[in-house]
Amino acid sequence: MGVMPWYLEALRAVVGTIVIFSGVAVVAAMFGVLLERKISGWMQSRIGPTHVGPRGLLQTVADTIKLLQKEYIVPQNADAAIFASAVVIVPLAALLDYVVLPFGATRWGPLIFRDLNIGVLYFAATSSLIVVGILMAGWGSNNKYALLGGLRSAAQMVSYEIPIGLVLITISLLAGSLSTVTIVNMQTHLWFVVSQPISFLIFLTAATAEVNRAPFDLVEAESELVAGYFSEYTGMRFALFQLGEYGEMFAMAALAVTLFLGGWHGPALPSVVWFLIKLYALVFVFMWVRWTYPRFRIDQLLGFSWKVLIPVALLNLVVTAYFVTGAHR
Repeated sequence: MGVMPWYLEALRAVVGTIVIFSGVAVVAAMFGVLLERKISGWMQSRIGPTHVGPRGLLQTVADTIKLLQKEYIVPQNADAAIFASAVVIVPLAALLDYVVLPFGATRWGPLIFRDLNIGVLYFAATSSLIVVGILMAGWGSNNKYALLGGLRSAAQMVSYEIPIGLVLITISLLAGSLSTVTIVNMQTHLWFVVSQPISFLIFLTAATAEVNRAPFDLVEAESELVAGYFSEYTGMRFALFQLGEYGEMFAMAALAVTLFLGGWHGPALPSVVWFLIKLYALVFVFMWVRWTYPRFRIDQLLGFSWKVLIPVALLNLVVTAYFVTGAHR
């Protein structure tokens, strides 16, 4: 197979960027916010948004238009360059995750932007960039509450990236590859959630903390830090942080589908439909947990990772490695 010319690679990159950004911005963020409001209303015996559009379906569109009209305010004595750059880094890091996520299969091959042989490692690297943007937002705001939110983020996200990394190593060891497409193909007959239920639970728990979802939303902690690291951001700049949060939540759910639930595999229905069914089932779980459990304290949050998740994930990795190496003898 020949090498694709550079101009076709550039065109592919531009088109892929537009498609990924449009999909994440519209589906993951705008529809995700509406879905969260409806689910929270259902769980609390409320109706949820109803006034804008049929059954409130255009509520997030109205919110977006309102946010676009808000004034852009930079705090006095803030570092303007860092303050503005943070708004770009957080959603960009979330968008980069989608490069290696396979959404289905076609007659020409898997429906993926780029099937990297280190796809899992790439996902871990890009998702970890979010903490850099959050720290920049807290530091650049010249606000002690925003700074505390950013520092909490560094502690929380680094702590929960470790169990996620151990789970990624475990599944890659089981599949014999770091490629997300290969991992999905290895689950044609048996999903890894059956053979690795502990890894699945660890991943969902750590992913909840990684995307700053309740009960692990200590990065924001409105009751303690006003609104955390984005306290000083107004209008659409605030919305871009929400885009990054929802985009990362959908990316984590998509990665969980890829690693544990057989990806696009399923009977009768088109592969993309199966992937979306599994994806939104996990997104529902994330939202369900948010509106069910109270927020943890920061010491409980960090202690749960270092004292429970990391030791269990490490033990699970050792046991898996023992059986995998024993099977190849």
